[in-house]
Amino acid sequence: MIDKLGAAGIVGILVILGGIGLIASVEPLIAAGIGLVVAGVGLILYGVVTNVLASFGMGGMV
Repeated sequence: MIDKLGAAGIVGILVILGGIGLIASVEPLIAAGIGLVVAGVGLILYGVVTNVLASFGMGGMV
């Protein structure tokens, strides 16, 4: 999976994790909420991309 992200994707994940870690050092409960929101957005995007690729006949690519 990491090879599909590319360098920008890996840096993006590190920035997100660093930001959540910084917030967690001050306020852990808010960091947990932000983590859940980020995970939810990721799942929504995965579902959208899967459905769009399936509608184009490329459903087996994901």
